[in-house]
Amino acid sequence: MSQKKDAFSHPLLVRAADHAQVPQQSQSHPLNPASLVRGLSLSELTGLKRLGIHLLKVAPGKESFIFHSHQSEEEFLYILSGRGIAEIGEERYEVGPGDFMGFPTPSVGHHLLNPFEEELVYLSGGERREVEVADFPRLGKRLVRFGMQAAIYEVDSGHKLSFEEE
Repeated sequence: MSQKKDAFSHPLLVRAADHAQVPQQSQSHPLNPASLVRGLSLSELTGLKRLGIHLLKVAPGKESFIFHSHQSEEEFLYILSGRGIAEIGEERYEVGPGDFMGFPTPSVGHHLLNPFEEELVYLSGGERREVEVADFPRLGKRLVRFGMQAAIYEVDSGHKLSFEEE
């Protein structure tokens, strides 16, 4: 097996030096005004269809998305740098570099917050199934997604609240 010493480029390889050239996207969860995550989808850059792998950053004082649980898609978080507070079920844990969280389905509710002064950087990944149900237990709401179309419902009433395309 030969190795090239020069800058090797391949559509299935994303080098760390390439990150600076790829525009980062910002995203927030519509049900959480404190949510603000920026980063990039490594899986999309390499064409992965069944897995989502994202390099994400949460600024000081911000949160990842919203406390949620999954019914069919497993998810993981791996902290690269900074510190955060992981909400897992009703417990809170300080997390830092090298800490890993895995959420098999049906998952317990989980969420990441950054109350610290340093940016929190982590890898987030999981399955990309055609159908997913995610609950927002603290809000009594449920997201149902078929492909790229998603709707949010009140759990108790079953009435549809909104419809959105991802």
